[in-house]
Amino acid sequence: MELWSESWTSGDSIPERYAAGRLLPDGSAVFADNLNPHLAWSGLPVGARSMVLICHDFDVPLDASDVNRPDRELAAELPRADFFHWVLIDLPPRPTVIAEGEFSRGFVPHGKPGPQTAQGARQGLNDYTRWFAGDPALAGPYFGYDGPFPPCNDSLVHHYVFTLYALDVARLPLEGAFDGHQVRAALARHVLGEATFSGTYTLNPRLRPPAAA
Repeated sequence: MELWSESWTSGDSIPERYAAGRLLPDGSAVFADNLNPHLAWSGLPVGARSMVLICHDFDVPLDASDVNRPDRELAAELPRADFFHWVLIDLPPRPTVIAEGEFSRGFVPHGKPGPQTAQGARQGLNDYTRWFAGDPALAGPYFGYDGPFPPCNDSLVHHYVFTLYALDVARLPLEGAFDGHQVRAALARHVLGEATFSGTYTLNPRLRPPAAA
């Protein structure tokens, strides 16, 4: 299997329009266009009946106490954990494409609805659900895609990995709201093939690429 995008080259910096957060000229951060990127795949294994797409950032600090503090940077060696940005299941193998903006256009306070979504698929909860849980202005169930919004003071450029799985079942045995951990567990014994596509993103002005889109 192969997974690719017209939006950027795998491993390169993610254009700003696919992020949930962007920098203003004064160095503060605001919500961005938050479009889901274009993705396409080929080389489906024989017997593929559905697809699962997971996007996660494996560079999120476990301790958030110093996140976005202007007087210090988060050390690169801090303990890090996975943060799920997109969990999509029961996606038909064909058409072999997800269009830019098909699943997400803009950041929605309190979260987009789910689990039912485009192409007859179901979308799970992303980790902004727990990140904003204590903020009355933003708390809610965040279904579907919400892109990068890493800490502005992180000394580590964050990595975002899109993993596409081809499954031998048409529907995963999950009901109601589900998250990335539950989907990973449900994949056991059903994966016929997988492919990855990745990108990087930072909001640290010191680390921003000179010509970030």
